[in-house]
Amino acid sequence: MPERKIRARAAVQAASRKIEKMLRKSPAYRKVEDGLYAVKQGSSMVMIKVHPWKDHAVVRLVAQLVKGVSMDEPLTLELLGLNAVLRFGAFAYVPEGQAIVLCHTLLDRDLGNRQEFLESIRDFAFVADDFDDRIAARYGGQTMEDLMEESVLANVRKVAGPDPADQPLAGRERQ
Repeated sequence: MPERKIRARAAVQAASRKIEKMLRKSPAYRKVEDGLYAVKQGSSMVMIKVHPWKDHAVVRLVAQLVKGVSMDEPLTLELLGLNAVLRFGAFAYVPEGQAIVLCHTLLDRDLGNRQEFLESIRDFAFVADDFDDRIAARYGGQTMEDLMEESVLANVRKVAGPDPADQPLAGRERQ
C-alpha cells in the first residue's frame, strides 16, 4: 500500500477519534459507524463524515434540508444569494431525489480546538434547522423530520402487519 494511503488512513482514524471525543457528551450526537456521525438539531439531521484526502483527512458536514423540490429560478437565486453570506456551509442541489442540502468541509487540522469545532457544528446545525422549514414552506418538498416520521410509520405498519381486530378468533364460533 502506498505510503500516502497509509498516512491518509491514519489521519482518518485520528480525526474520527477526535470527533468522537468532542461530541460524546452531547445528547444530540450518535455514532452511526466508524467515521460517520449524526447530530440532530430541531427538524434537521447533520451527518458528519470523515474522508481521506491526499495524506490528510477532511470532515464533511451534510444536512439534507428538503427532498422533492423543483430547482426553479427563484429558489436557485435565493440559495445562491444565501451562499454569498453564510459563515459555514453552502446550499447545493442533488438531482436524484430533488434534494436541497447544506454542505461544509473542515480540514483535519481544524479539529484542534474543541470549542471552535463545537461552535462550527452548532452554527451549521442551526442554519440547517432554520432553512429546511423555510424552503419547504416556500417551495414545497419534505424536511428530514417529515421523511423520518414517514419512514417510522411505514416500518411500524410493516412490522405490525394486519390489525388483529380484523382477524376472526381461532376456535371461536360465530353467533
